[in-house]
Amino acid sequence: MLSARSLFQEILDDDEAYRLFCSIAASGESQGGWENARIAALVPESHRGLAPRIVRHGADEDKHGRIFNALLKRRGLRPADVPPETDYTMLLEQQGIGLAHSRLRGEERLTERDIITYLAHSRITEQRASEQMGLLRRYFADHPDIGRAVRMISDDEDNHLAYCHEELLRLARQGHGRTIQRIMRECALAEIRVYRDVSLVVMDHMGRLLGWSRPRAAALAAGIRAVYAYERLVGWRRMVSLEMPERRDALGGRAVPEPEYA
Repeated sequence: MLSARSLFQEILDDDEAYRLFCSIAASGESQGGWENARIAALVPESHRGLAPRIVRHGADEDKHGRIFNALLKRRGLRPADVPPETDYTMLLEQQGIGLAHSRLRGEERLTERDIITYLAHSRITEQRASEQMGLLRRYFADHPDIGRAVRMISDDEDNHLAYCHEELLRLARQGHGRTIQRIMRECALAEIRVYRDVSLVVMDHMGRLLGWSRPRAAALAAGIRAVYAYERLVGWRRMVSLEMPERRDALGGRAVPEPEYA
C-alpha cells in the first residue's frame, strides 16, 4: 500500500533507512541553525528588534538537529554520510534562493532587502516543514520512540511559520508588499522544483536500502512528479499567501531547553 504512513513505517522499521532519514534531517536542521545565527549577528540596525526572534529560530533549528542525532543514538546508530544531492538548503542556494552562505560568512551588515529576502525564503521553507511535520504528527504523535520528538518539532515549525507571516505582514504595511510577493513567488517556484528533485533522490536511496521492486519505485517516483505538477500549476499559491496567524509573537520568548535530547 502506497501511503505516507506505510512508507514512513517501513523506514522506521529498518535501521539503515532510518539512519539515512535522521541523518539528512539532522544535517538540514543544523545548517538552518547556523544560518539563523549568522543572520541574527548581521541584522542591520534598523531591524535590530528582529534579532532575538532570529536567534530563537536558530536555537530551535539547532535543537531539532540534536533531537534527530539523539534518536539515532537511542537506536545505537551512528550518523550516515549525507548525499550532497539531498542537501535541500544548498540546492536552494544554488538556485539563487535565500541569502548566500558566502555572504553570511562575512561581517558586512545585511540590508533591509536582505531581511525581506530571508523572511520570504523562510516563509516558503517553513510552510514545507510545517506540512511535513504535521503529517508525521498525524500518524506518529503517540509512537513510543519518536512521538515526543515529532510533537516538539511540529510545534516549533508551526511557530516559525507564524513568525514569518507576522513579520512579513509588518513589512508589507511599511510599503514592501510588492517586493515581498515577487520574492515569495520566485522562492516558491524554485522550492517546489528542489523539493521534487530531493524527494526523488531520497526515495531512490530508500528504495535501494529497503529492496523495493522496480514497479513500486516507479510508482513512488510518479507520485512525486504528480505532486510537483500540481504544485507547479496551482499548489505553489498556498506558499505565497500572508495572513495574520493565530499564534502571535510566536518566537517572542526564549528557546525552551530539552535536556533529554541535548
